[in-house]
Amino acid sequence: MKAILLVSHGSRSPKTKEEISVLVNILRQLLPNEIVEFAFLEIEHPDIPEGIGRCVAQGATEIVVTLNFLNAGRHVDQDIPAIVHAAKNKYPQIKFNITNPIGQHPKIPTLFIDTINNPSVPPSFL
Repeated sequence: MKAILLVSHGSRSPKTKEEISVLVNILRQLLPNEIVEFAFLEIEHPDIPEGIGRCVAQGATEIVVTLNFLNAGRHVDQDIPAIVHAAKNKYPQIKFNITNPIGQHPKIPTLFIDTINNPSVPPSFL
């Protein structure tokens, strides 16, 4: 069974975890035959090993570590692959894949244009 583990950086702001939770619930509806969980690199929980453990506990045989990061950098290029490598050693029966950062997706320019054409300012900044 395939699992999607949406990995984000983590933040001290509770709003961040709420937003990720909403996104994951939407993904669960769109992907009803797959396990969908989330994890954070730092600051917030569940962390990546906990997220991987949740996927394994639900019967995952493949985990797609989906990077909710805009760009490459130390976390994307080194930190997360090292955590996934450790998970491969802990769960040798599980197939692991890591996506590119979401910011490298070819539809990102279109998303930016849509945001530029339809800006919204959070009420706290008005």
